[in-house]
Amino acid sequence: MIYFLIGILASSIGALPLGTSNIIVVNTTLRQSAKQAFKVAIAAGIAEVILSFYALHCNTMVQHYIEKNQWIQFTIIFILLFVGGFLFFKKENERSSKKRKITSSKYLTGFLSGILNPPVLAYWLVAIGFINESLYMLSFQSSITVLFLFFAGVYVGKLAVLYLYGKFSLIIRDKVQNITTILNKITGVLLVFIALINVVKLYFI
Repeated sequence: MIYFLIGILASSIGALPLGTSNIIVVNTTLRQSAKQAFKVAIAAGIAEVILSFYALHCNTMVQHYIEKNQWIQFTIIFILLFVGGFLFFKKENERSSKKRKITSSKYLTGFLSGILNPPVLAYWLVAIGFINESLYMLSFQSSITVLFLFFAGVYVGKLAVLYLYGKFSLIIRDKVQNITTILNKITGVLLVFIALINVVKLYFI
């Protein structure tokens, strides 16, 4: 049971800072519904489990691979800048908005926002290293029960934090007018800010 709690704690700590998945959950909750946002959270939770699994399997080898192949980081930075700029300058169109509600897959959006996230992978490399340096050893030599409990905790922790983000955004919506336009600009600025942080890490850290 302790490994389930460790998984929840580690995942919650990593998910609390405002990141891509969190922003999408908030945006989807306010623009569409909590039900659609929960679909994003479900898929983002699966992506979180995959990243933590990959980090446990490869550990430092993954970190070295990302550092040596900067095109991965540049790709993520470009996507964040493009989406951020698009949202910031975008004008609300009710008809096209309804069309996107029908055609877009929230599961795919949630999964991609979670899996295409090098900072989260880097976090899990550090987190698993920290766990292994403590009294609780975690590796693929651990029992199936231990691994299942840990990854279940990772999923629950991610899902819980994203759910709370969605609930909090509903409180904001009830108190703020023209929330969609405001949110688009805030989301755009935050995505560009995240991209710039990655640029700083890439060149100066």
